[in-house]
Amino acid sequence: MLEAALPNQILAILFVAKEPLTLDQLQEVYPDTPVEELQESLDQLISEFNSFQRAVEIRQVGGGYRMTTRPNHHEDIRNYLKTKPSAKLSLAALETLAVVAYKQPVTLPEIMDIRGIKGTSTIHTLLEKKLIEPRGRKKVVGRPIMYGTAKEFTLHFGLKDLSELPTLEELQEVLTP
Repeated sequence: MLEAALPNQILAILFVAKEPLTLDQLQEVYPDTPVEELQESLDQLISEFNSFQRAVEIRQVGGGYRMTTRPNHHEDIRNYLKTKPSAKLSLAALETLAVVAYKQPVTLPEIMDIRGIKGTSTIHTLLEKKLIEPRGRKKVVGRPIMYGTAKEFTLHFGLKDLSELPTLEELQEVLTP
């Protein structure tokens, strides 16, 4: 298991990293190591670590790599920490978040048109939770703010990037009886 020094060094960095670790950050730590060698060491680490470790894993999330507990241990960890699952989103917030994720950048009037419901409180909730962020203003009359998903969105839902979202066709198959 992990005989080479570089994968072990990367593992130590992953262990203390507060945010997902990117290849660019590793390049800053090891400027004399070619990026290809860093990627190869990282891939080796992930393969070996995840194959023998059953409690935690190294995953690609939010544009980087992070050590995470495996999902089957989440309830035990919550019990130990005496915490409740993070505040759940209302159905309205989930619908709004889905519209933003799939149609970004999107304005509030466009969101309300798609959902068929007026209201801005869900946008405020999603902004407060840092799941969405402003992405500039649309070049139309009134110059409404455009919204898109934030990095916290991919972290919260454990996604490498937005390409891991199911396609609209896949969602339709699941939702159609």
